[in-house]
Amino acid sequence: MLVFLLVLIVVLALLGGVHWYVWRRLVRDVTVRGSLARRLGTAAAFVLPLLSLAALVSSRAGAPFVLQQAVAWPGFLWLALLLYLTLALVVGEAVRPLLRRALDRRAASAEAAAGPAAEAPGATGSGPAAPSGGGGKPVSPAPPGRRGAVSGTGAGAVTADGNLLTDHPDAPSAGGGASARGTSGGPSSESADADGRSPAAADASGGPGTPDAPAGGTAESPAGATAVSRRLFVSRVVGGAAAAAAVGTVGLGTYGVLRGPRVKRVVVPLAKLPRAAHGYRIAVVSDIHLGPILGRAHTERIVDSINAAQPDLVAVVGDLVDGTVENLGPAAEPLARLTARHGSFFVTGNHEYFSGADAWVDHVRELGLHPLRNERVEIAAGFDLAGVDDVAGESEGQGPDFGRALGDRDRARAAVLLAHQPIVIHDAVRHGVDLQLSGHTHGGQLWPGNHIAELANPTVAGLERYGDTQLYVSRGAGAWGPPVRVGAPSDITLVQLASTQT
Repeated sequence: MLVFLLVLIVVLALLGGVHWYVWRRLVRDVTVRGSLARRLGTAAAFVLPLLSLAALVSSRAGAPFVLQQAVAWPGFLWLALLLYLTLALVVGEAVRPLLRRALDRRAASAEAAAGPAAEAPGATGSGPAAPSGGGGKPVSPAPPGRRGAVSGTGAGAVTADGNLLTDHPDAPSAGGGASARGTSGGPSSESADADGRSPAAADASGGPGTPDAPAGGTAESPAGATAVSRRLFVSRVVGGAAAAAAVGTVGLGTYGVLRGPRVKRVVVPLAKLPRAAHGYRIAVVSDIHLGPILGRAHTERIVDSINAAQPDLVAVVGDLVDGTVENLGPAAEPLARLTARHGSFFVTGNHEYFSGADAWVDHVRELGLHPLRNERVEIAAGFDLAGVDDVAGESEGQGPDFGRALGDRDRARAAVLLAHQPIVIHDAVRHGVDLQLSGHTHGGQLWPGNHIAELANPTVAGLERYGDTQLYVSRGAGAWGPPVRVGAPSDITLVQLASTQT
């Protein structure tokens, strides 16, 4: 329990930090303090995580199914969007200084080119009138050798070459003892804005000098205002690009799931398979994940795709549902339309044990599927088909029993094993299995999740060999949590067995 609490605290702290970072870059840095956009963005930063938490726990808490559906879409989609917003913003941190420097160089070049034309008339003594000092007194040119000497008094004090000192009507105010920004370093000076913040902080909220800044702030020189505007511009460009990339990625990934899985074909040679079974086709489908988001229409698409492939046998290798028979029974009904010469078979996945495994086993049996609970059947084509319960069943006194499923079989015959999780492959090797068909990993589902899945599974997707046993792992036909897949498209696999005796 203590370990669980520590993990929970770490996860919550991590999520809190990620949400703060996204809020800072997409809300605080690109909006004006007190604006409607700032208030709406901040409210979303609090509401969306709560919806995600509700989506994750509502099913386990036994909430009404209507409520589960209401929070599932926004809650789960935000989790996917958060992932790719964070990744895009982290990439943007490398782009941000490059863009700032490019804009600064461009501004400096423009100022250098405009410099001679902007020189004050009083600097050369030409023009219709010389600048006047305080009280309307004219300012005399500085004598030779004293260029830059101060002439005039009071509010209009200037140097002889036309540079403002203090309190000129056109100069920034220096009231309260603050130095005027334009006289002490131009754009590079770090004077505070009306909120007492530096220009870097002013950039986060628009700051004085930006188009949407509130009135009443301390005046800035044009150069200082331009520097702040450039920082705001960079924040908006980087934040907008990150948001566009994340929304586009999640949108395409959602379309891929809702469109339905594509059928892929894999040829697997088996040394013990008789020639009569050469070309035998098994439709492997896993991780359908019927739930608050994926429902009856999703099942119908899968059934239609499988039937169109005309397999000899259908293998449903676990994680059919995320919910009870009461809520999801109607969504599973299209499975009764599966057609295959040697029937359809089912083994439990870990999510069945979160949803009432025994009830679901009874229900799929009523729909015409044959559950294999640590059992084996002989297929007329000339091989054995076995199935074991998922390892999650061990918490309920069930779990895989390879002795029951494979202990007394004739090892001269080829054996195909249905097991939801790839991690049982080493048990399959010890019991002489020729081919294990699994799912569970989703192929990682959301890149870079495939790298995390590799840490917990011997094979994440595809066909690999372990000794004399081959393991095929499907990426699954649905999605858990966010109905989104990135870099791991859903699939139904038509495994074609090939005899090496031909």
